[in-house]
Amino acid sequence: MKKLGMPHAAVCAVGALSWLGAVAQAQVAVSATEPVNATAVLPDVVVSGAREARPPVERSAQTLVGDRLTLQRGATLGDTVGTLLGVTTAGFGPNVGRPVVRGQDGDRAPLVSNGGTALDASSLSQDHAVPLDPLAVSRIELLRGPAALRYSSSGVGGVINTVDNRIPRAPVAGIEGSVETRLGGAANERAVSGLVDGGSDAAAVHADAFVRDTDDLHTPRFTRPDGVVADRVANSASHADGGALGGSLLWDHGYLGAAFDTYRSHYGTVAEEDVTIRMRRDTWRVGGEVRNPGALVSTVRAQVASTDYKHRELEGASTGTVFHNRGADGRIEADHAAVSALGGMRGLWGMQLGNTRFAALGEEAFVPSTQSTQQAAFALESWQRQAATVNLGLRADHHHVRSAGDDNAATPRFGAASERSFNTGALSLGTQWDVGSGWQLLADVSHTERAPSFYELYAHGLHVATGAIEVGDANLRPERGVQMDVGAEYRRGPQWARLSVYDSEFGNYIVQSRSVADDASVGGVAYPGYRFAGVKARLTGVEANGSTPFDVAGQKVTVEARLDAVHATNRDTGEPLPRIAPLRVGLGLSTDWLQWTWRADVDVAADQNRVSADDTRTAGSTVLNLGASRRLTWGGVDGLVFVKATNLTNALAYNAAAFSTVRGLSPAGGRALSAGLRVNF
Repeated sequence: MKKLGMPHAAVCAVGALSWLGAVAQAQVAVSATEPVNATAVLPDVVVSGAREARPPVERSAQTLVGDRLTLQRGATLGDTVGTLLGVTTAGFGPNVGRPVVRGQDGDRAPLVSNGGTALDASSLSQDHAVPLDPLAVSRIELLRGPAALRYSSSGVGGVINTVDNRIPRAPVAGIEGSVETRLGGAANERAVSGLVDGGSDAAAVHADAFVRDTDDLHTPRFTRPDGVVADRVANSASHADGGALGGSLLWDHGYLGAAFDTYRSHYGTVAEEDVTIRMRRDTWRVGGEVRNPGALVSTVRAQVASTDYKHRELEGASTGTVFHNRGADGRIEADHAAVSALGGMRGLWGMQLGNTRFAALGEEAFVPSTQSTQQAAFALESWQRQAATVNLGLRADHHHVRSAGDDNAATPRFGAASERSFNTGALSLGTQWDVGSGWQLLADVSHTERAPSFYELYAHGLHVATGAIEVGDANLRPERGVQMDVGAEYRRGPQWARLSVYDSEFGNYIVQSRSVADDASVGGVAYPGYRFAGVKARLTGVEANGSTPFDVAGQKVTVEARLDAVHATNRDTGEPLPRIAPLRVGLGLSTDWLQWTWRADVDVAADQNRVSADDTRTAGSTVLNLGASRRLTWGGVDGLVFVKATNLTNALAYNAAAFSTVRGLSPAGGRALSAGLRVNF
């Protein structure tokens, strides 16, 4: 794939932000946090100079913010969160990176942005990238249990919420912001981003911009499925740029603001060497908050977003298929004060509305045009009694999906227009019990339901980018499952450890599995068939991590260990569910020396031999990474410089969660060196 250049306008925008920040000479503190437990209330955090209010029952399983987020940022959202416990990436080459949580991908691991639905086409297919660059994000949260029902009833593995300050929430004294640049790595990344916040007690404004370019991913030598020996992932270069402008009016008890953000990307799909995707996504958001509006209600929040998403799948210079997704999403929620008659219960209630229109245009479109609507009501409540805290989440959704059938199809294949409606509900109960001496016992039990998506219902045809025939089932029933999660956590000083064991049972679980009956030849080329179907399924897993310091010849060294594994079975056939990550074990060592923080990580992925009959095993791997970082301060500016040496042993590593049609074409990156600098002013 041809190298993709950096637009002059984007470079100028980032340069202007950098110059403005340097002139301002104002300082902002940026802090890093450890993972926080799944049921403890998060404290307020500083995000780009604005204090973000946390709802009274908001919970987070794991959080990335501050220096930790800076050091773990990757080129995609999946790369960034892939080191979190229980999280991997779908693995359709280096440019896609939709997260997979506890073996759940697509709509079972929903993505939300600032609490609102992230509208795109990434759940439709593994080759569709998430239109979000981690450079533009200030905080990433993985939510589970009752808190996840605030956003979705289908977040079986968890809900990933990305947070930014594009609608300022609090006054900013003067001007503050940051600039970040990155160079190197296995894909020869060149990236720069900047953001600025400014204003007064009555108003605040925000601006940010980013640009990123990569070349074809360099890898250890490997043999492709066609027998060709290669040391690069063909057609994996990419370009992305974007930015945002926002502002808010502020007063003592709230704010009202609006923001516009845009994202552009052009990247290669690794399944077909002549297919690239050119993507754009534009979003308008309006949001606000009123605090202390009355005796019974402590806070009211509302936001509305309108998104226009479009991408073209290009075969050489010609357009094969155009995907267009337009929609609006709105939500309103209210925190209520503690109710003494109900044991001091506090919580929030809310409603969410959504409407999307999806169209796939072109002779190779494999899904019809559809319209989907959603209405939902939800509630989260919390009680605390001495050493015990109980959290409850409730959610009810109504979904309606209408297919236009062959009305707008270039080649008839979808049949007559049709529609389906679904009513789904979810309930989650979580507890935390402080048993003393630094120990807490944790437990969650949930019932979840998920309506089939439009593509699971109506897909029918060749998807060129994945190289497969994909077939839906218009008679699918909603997914229904029960999940249990129990664990324990220990925290005392710098020492902490956590263990969690979970079990998910599904009476109906929608899978996309190999279907020989749907194999077909298109243009003289044979393609494998994959069909959506409902099966009984069970997923069980374990997650554990911890950290403790110790002395080595007077030098303080911190050791971190982590482990996660999931066992997933199709109970109708007894076979494993497809595309499940293997057992993963990681060990990290860090120490401060000569004003630098030094870190070494070893990540081991076991062989994945437990695969369905139509899949192939994935060999395990051991990857060694080294890194060093140093905090710098001069005048009113502070910064973080970092250097990374990744995959030092040049180990060949494949992703078991990727489709078999692409897994052998796209191993992980080889030995590489990268560096970056983030300056906060």
